Amino acid sequence: MKDPSIERVHEGAAVRLDDVDRGLVHALHLDGRAPFSRIAAVLGVSTQTVARRYRRLCAVAGLRVVGLADPHRAGRAQWLVRLTAAPHSAQDLAQALARRADTSWVKLASGGTEIITVVHTPADAAGHSLLLHDIPRTAGITAVSAHYLLHTYLGGPTAWRGRANALDEAQQRQLAPHTRADDEGNTGRDDRDDHGGGRIPDAAAELTDGDDRLLAALQRDGRTGQAELAAVTGWSPATVARRLTALRAAGTLFFDVEVDNAPYGATTQALLWMTVAPTHLDQVATDLARHDELAFVAATTGPTNLVAHALCPGPAALHHYLTHRLGSRTEIRTLETAPVLRTVKGAGPLPAPPPGAAYGVSARTPPTPPPASSRGMRRSAANAAAG
Repeated sequence: MKDPSIERVHEGAAVRLDDVDRGLVHALHLDGRAPFSRIAAVLGVSTQTVARRYRRLCAVAGLRVVGLADPHRAGRAQWLVRLTAAPHSAQDLAQALARRADTSWVKLASGGTEIITVVHTPADAAGHSLLLHDIPRTAGITAVSAHYLLHTYLGGPTAWRGRANALDEAQQRQLAPHTRADDEGNTGRDDRDDHGGGRIPDAAAELTDGDDRLLAALQRDGRTGQAELAAVTGWSPATVARRLTALRAAGTLFFDVEVDNAPYGATTQALLWMTVAPTHLDQVATDLARHDELAFVAATTGPTNLVAHALCPGPAALHHYLTHRLGSRTEIRTLETAPVLRTVKGAGPLPAPPPGAAYGVSARTPPTPPPASSRGMRRSAANAAAG
């Protein structure tokens, strides 16, 4: 039986979400690897309907589940980098940054002259090529500032409330992720790797090479099957299941959901850079993390020490939020607003293009060539500047 929600959506047409679509996205926020059968039971529809809706949202709204390592537990640091460039070179620079494996959330802002991205470095950050060499030597960049992310109050494992409000409390409890290995396919054997007899590493310990391969595969697709993950890691499917459960229970691994915000009414986005007296920083950030208009709140280093990502229905709603909700906070000394024009890259790597697709066919989800080296980034920037 044909699902009535499936229809051909032409490029530029508005994507409409019904209760099943919204429930599916909310369910994936709760458990990115929840089987379609469990989601279907909670939503009161068939498994086939959930599968079709998932495929449709992937095609028309950029839906994707990505597995991410908690940066602190994985020994990683995050920098929020702001680059100012000439308009004719900014887009090429953003694309070059997006192709790198050490970046996420690449955005074009401020009329297309500013690029904002998160850069992931080892915790010591000594000699990190992007921060110390590639960016300073890239033609076309006129200003750079880097802000160390000290503490995240909203974001990461916590979803934006605008996408996580479709299910009631009882439904959410049914979709809570499993925390015991028995729930993920434990066969009752001890925790030994089936390939070599070594014990599965403790989740609190340093991540292993096998974990790195597991996390890399999940970052590309958080719903990758256990058989494929077993092939990538060299473990058995049962070992993969136990390791996934352990990493999730320890908070080392979480799953994020990427999807277009416009169908949720968020057509105006802006990054807000604020200066707050250190005495009040924690309280202000905690309060802002409860605002429905915000999807991300974090404390940073730099001239501004608090950053937030606002999602609003339009410019008037953003203005109202800035002047009424934020304007009433006397602890906020300064506020800079950078409107976001386009998100070039989200939390995960750029999706691979479909077979036979032309390069650069979609501005919102550009295809992924091989990871760009620092030389490739400089060449791309230089070509942009020359153009």
